[in-house]
Amino acid sequence: MKSMIKIVLIPVLIAGAACNGAPEATDAGGVKVVATTNIVGDLVRTIGGSQVEVEVLMGPGIDPHLYKASAGDVRRMSSAQAIFYSGLHLEGKMSEVLGHMGERELRTVAVAECVPANELIESAGFSGLHDPHVWFDVALWSKTVDCVVETLVTLDPDNEAGYLERADAYQAELSALDAWARERVEALAPDQRVLVTAHDAFGYFGRAYGFEVRGLLGVSTAAEAGTSDVQKLADFIVKREIPAIFVETSVPPRYVQALQEAVNARGFAVSIGGSLYSDSLGNPGTPAGSYSGTVRENIETIVSALATAEEAE
Repeated sequence: MKSMIKIVLIPVLIAGAACNGAPEATDAGGVKVVATTNIVGDLVRTIGGSQVEVEVLMGPGIDPHLYKASAGDVRRMSSAQAIFYSGLHLEGKMSEVLGHMGERELRTVAVAECVPANELIESAGFSGLHDPHVWFDVALWSKTVDCVVETLVTLDPDNEAGYLERADAYQAELSALDAWARERVEALAPDQRVLVTAHDAFGYFGRAYGFEVRGLLGVSTAAEAGTSDVQKLADFIVKREIPAIFVETSVPPRYVQALQEAVNARGFAVSIGGSLYSDSLGNPGTPAGSYSGTVRENIETIVSALATAEEAE
């Protein structure tokens, strides 16, 4: 019955929102768009500049895997000129709404799906699906820029020069950020680059920067970790003598705390090395409020925790 109500309700909400008129440009003459996550929103704002008004649906600390669109979200998306979302099933519970939006005369852009398929990581246990967390590889995330530029130029060709200029500047910034990240992780010996987190979001990070990555939950946080999952990962930590594990800002800390208790019960002391930004940026106005800032804070947190543990041995 709930499924039947949902099937009927979503198109009705979209149709009702559409009755308010076709999407229009902002009062200032700019482009009005909606972004699902603040990671995507930061990307679009950086390229769009003052010519684009970006409304973000999910704020800091929100888990996009579990997020459900409200009636207000549907109205916001229906009144926009374009919707930018991450894609690759990151916004799993919004898939139906986004699908309906795409059926209207409304541009929907899944930025992560602009990355070439041969550069994506296949999700373990999900044949044909890919890990959506592409932003953890800075060089890979930079490949989403062209899709944003193409969409904005199509909607607002008069400001093409500005979009291209900001895109070029951002590509240079991301290139420098990637180089810094690779240099910073060199502070850790290769055998110390083992990253254990709440959920398996850091696969691209591990591949790009030489870390072995283990997550307690799977690629999506929709699945709960069982006792056997905790025990197996605890055994791995003890065997490899991993000194620090990490919580995530968009995942409840209880998962990693339970893992820490299981490790300690085996007579091995593992610390919680800090909190990482995974599926969300930090608060606006803070260093972690931008994509570049979260990359820097994450790497500093990881390197500092593991390097300190290494020096203490």
